[in-house]
Amino acid sequence: MTYEMMVGLTVTDDALYQQYREAMAPLLAAHGGGFRYDFTIGKVLKSQSDHPINRVFAIYFGSKAQMDTFFAHPDYQAIKARFFQRSVAGTTIFGGYER
Repeated sequence: MTYEMMVGLTVTDDALYQQYREAMAPLLAAHGGGFRYDFTIGKVLKSQSDHPINRVFAIYFGSKAQMDTFFAHPDYQAIKARFFQRSVAGTTIFGGYER
């Protein structure tokens, strides 16, 4: 079984967000993770988020423990500070589940 999360973002700088994705990809793969789906969104019909959502993706890992280890990793935290925090104005976790 894998652990998966559905996430919605407000991406404010597509180029910088792409740099984030490229920088974190090797570390994500090393932790047994990847992206199952990735969408840019043109129109949201209903949302309970405090921010608009223009990007939705499903990220997966071999287990929830692998996900927790990845997000806590110092290398990921550095990548997040350099790219993600400057290119994303809002994050909504729709849910996490075993698949």
